Amino acid sequence: MTVPLTLPLPSPEPLPEPEMLRRAQDFHALMQRRRTVRDFDPRPVAREVIEACIAAAGTAPSGANQQPWHFVAVSDPDVKRRIRLAAEAEEREFYERRAPEEWLTALQPIGTDWHKPFLETAPWLIAIFVQKWGRAADGSKVKHYYPAESVGIATGLLITALHSAGLATLTHTPSPMGFLNEILGRPADAERPFLLLVVGHPAADARVPAIERKSPAAIVTWLESG
Repeated sequence: MTVPLTLPLPSPEPLPEPEMLRRAQDFHALMQRRRTVRDFDPRPVAREVIEACIAAAGTAPSGANQQPWHFVAVSDPDVKRRIRLAAEAEEREFYERRAPEEWLTALQPIGTDWHKPFLETAPWLIAIFVQKWGRAADGSKVKHYYPAESVGIATGLLITALHSAGLATLTHTPSPMGFLNEILGRPADAERPFLLLVVGHPAADARVPAIERKSPAAIVTWLESG
């Protein structure tokens, strides 16, 4: 059996408990301000900002450390236009013919429909792909384990990084999304689109649905000793 290569954990100095709590509460306050936005300002966002946030997403844990993700960052107006047209075609078919009534009812408080102008207005679209398999150093095919779960974690880190950089996001999931493979030149046999992340500054007059998040008491069960 191969013995895994290991390295010392580069741990920071332990924090006093009051500082731990302060940092945790500050982070919660930061994330509490995160909202999904559909009204974007077209002003540019530097590629370096997007690149740093994607690099942060790439630190996510993954099954067998296979890192089964690929990100395609798009600012080209022509490509964004193609994506919008393809997405709206799929969404219109979904809303008008395929969507179950209970799903449409669930969406009513959000106020969404098949029109997706933000796909062109926002300065960046980040298409996130799940790699179903990869290639070993010798070129052989390697199955990826828990790829969707791994990419989901990476996507959460990406949204968090973008929010911490002062940007707004929208998670867009047209169904099906195979057109992204074609438009963005990604191999359909090895990768499938996970979601399309819309990124930019919120418009000055942006509005968001009046929704509430579940309280910590509603989402946590504590099992403690003593």
